[in-house]
Amino acid sequence: MQNKKDQVNRVTVEIYNEEYVVKGEENSDYIQMLAAYVDRRMKMVKQRNSNLSNQRVAVLTALNLADELNKLQEDYDQLIRKMEEDKKNRMG
Repeated sequence: MQNKKDQVNRVTVEIYNEEYVVKGEENSDYIQMLAAYVDRRMKMVKQRNSNLSNQRVAVLTALNLADELNKLQEDYDQLIRKMEEDKKNRMG
């Protein structure tokens, strides 16, 4: 029996007026949701900088998303450290 995570889905998505076939282990609704999020973010970048080429829109969007991810990771790490400190303080 094949594990659900081992199943590869092929999903056609549209991002910034281009179609892409995305392969992934996640379900197709999740992949579509991610594509829609990237599409929205690219359109926001283009709206703020209408003279940018599509390549520059994509790169700036990637940088914005990387910044967002990095800040969330820092917040997560800080929260984990605080939880560990609180646990030590309660025990000792």
